[in-house]
Amino acid sequence: MDQAPGSPRIGQDGPGAPTCYRHPDRETGIRCTRCERPICPECMVSASVGFQCPDCVRDGSGTGHAPAASRPRTVAGGTVTADPRLVTKVLIGLNLAFFLVQLAVGNPFTERFEMVGQAYLPSLGSVGGVAQGEWYRLLTAMFLHGGYIHIAFNMLSLWWIGGPLEAALGRARYLALYLAAGLAGSALSYLVAAPNQPSVGASGAIFGLFGAMAVLMRRLRYDMRPVIALLVINLVITFGWGGIAWQAHIGGLVAGVVTGYAMVHAPRERRNLVQYGTCALVLAAVVVMTVVRTAQLT
Repeated sequence: MDQAPGSPRIGQDGPGAPTCYRHPDRETGIRCTRCERPICPECMVSASVGFQCPDCVRDGSGTGHAPAASRPRTVAGGTVTADPRLVTKVLIGLNLAFFLVQLAVGNPFTERFEMVGQAYLPSLGSVGGVAQGEWYRLLTAMFLHGGYIHIAFNMLSLWWIGGPLEAALGRARYLALYLAAGLAGSALSYLVAAPNQPSVGASGAIFGLFGAMAVLMRRLRYDMRPVIALLVINLVITFGWGGIAWQAHIGGLVAGVVTGYAMVHAPRERRNLVQYGTCALVLAAVVVMTVVRTAQLT
């Protein structure tokens, strides 16, 4: 699973399979990550992400400034960076920082920022929650955790899945996917779960990464059995153990599959529109679910 998902780029096989642009007699399913022309094994030049054709390597060598049309791009069209796991590291750092605050401050901090639809106290009635206008809980709950095992499991999953996925999508697209999946998980939990059921954790966003990784591996024709096995194990844990907010997991997974599909299958000429438009649609669904549930509770 730690194989860099950005390499190589696979084209369509079967009848009419493309041929190498330098060797027309050789069929190939591999394409240059810059210009997307078909290249055979003899013409492949290994790059930081995937393989490039000799022409693109020659255009970008020596000056350090390749032409805009031939700058290296990820599978999803993102910019290739020196540290392809930077956003993943920042997300892990934020989660750990919030967890340390939870340990230092205690329950009052967690109760103020956890995902809860409508909190009650016997003597006071409704005292807070998303239904009381605290929409920020949909986001802040993604950075809180319920214990050492909870955060350790989530951060290991984020590193194993998030790092390779960030390298394949690029920073901006990866962060958009992460936030969209996490918010979708929180919104579905708010919509379906009991109003006073609290939930915390990055699991919704991480399930979204699982879904996007499965889509990416299918697009690249990698062996999908490892990621499918991990996903099945996580789903068994989700529905087999008590005290787990399955709604957040399923919401994040569905949003991850939808957003991930748009990220890696968007046509090149309308790539940004399709990718970020899909993220916007997911966020619109989050708003709709939140508004509908709020109307039911108030």
